[in-house]
Amino acid sequence: MEVDVFDRRDTTDTIISATAYNLTIGLTLCWGFAINWLMVNNIDPVTISKINPIIFFIGYFASCLFGIYLFKNSSNPLVSFIGYNFVVVPFGLIINVVVSRYDSAIVSEAIRLTGLVTIGMMCLGSLFPAFFKKIVGALTIALLLVIVVELVEAFIFGIHHGIIDWIVVLIFCGYIGYDWGRANQIPKTMDNAIDSAAALYMDIINLFLRILRILGRK
Repeated sequence: MEVDVFDRRDTTDTIISATAYNLTIGLTLCWGFAINWLMVNNIDPVTISKINPIIFFIGYFASCLFGIYLFKNSSNPLVSFIGYNFVVVPFGLIINVVVSRYDSAIVSEAIRLTGLVTIGMMCLGSLFPAFFKKIVGALTIALLLVIVVELVEAFIFGIHHGIIDWIVVLIFCGYIGYDWGRANQIPKTMDNAIDSAAALYMDIINLFLRILRILGRK
C-alpha cells in the first residue's frame, strides 16, 4: 500500500540533491503553467462555455480528483506526472474562461503579483515551517466556510462580496507557505518533487484567479 506523499519519512527511492529537487519542482510548475498558457491561446473560451455546465463540472472534478489520487498515492514519478496533468488540464479550462473576461494588462499584473507573493510565501514557508503546520487546520476550516458562503451567495442571493476574495487570497498564501514547508521535510526524491509541485500548482492557480478578480474589480 502506497503512503500519502506528505506522510513519507523514509524511502527506498533514489535521493537527489536539494538543487535537483528544487529544480524539478520549478520545472514541473513551469510545465503546468506552460500548458495553461497554450490552452488560453489556442482554445476559444466560447467553445468551453457551450459545454453543458453539469457535464463540465462533473468532468472537471472527476479529472482533478483522479489526478490528485494518482500523484498523492504513487511513488512512481511518471504516474505522479500523469496525475499532475489530469489536474493541470481542467484548471486550464477554468483559467481560459476567466482570463477571457479581463484586459491583458490586468492579467499580466495579476501574474506578476502572484509570482511575487508566491516567492515571498515560499521564503516564509522555509523559515517558519512549524508555524504553517500549526495553522493548516484553521486554513482548511476557513476555506470550507468560504466555499459554503460563496455557494449560498451565488445561488440563493445572486451576489458576491469582494471581501471574500481577499480572505481566499490570505488562505492560499498560507497554503503556499505550508505546502512549500512540508515539501522540504520529506525525502528529496524525483517523485516527491513532482507531488510537491502539483500541490503548489493548485495553490498558486487559486491565488492567481483571486488576485485577478480583485484587480479586475478595481
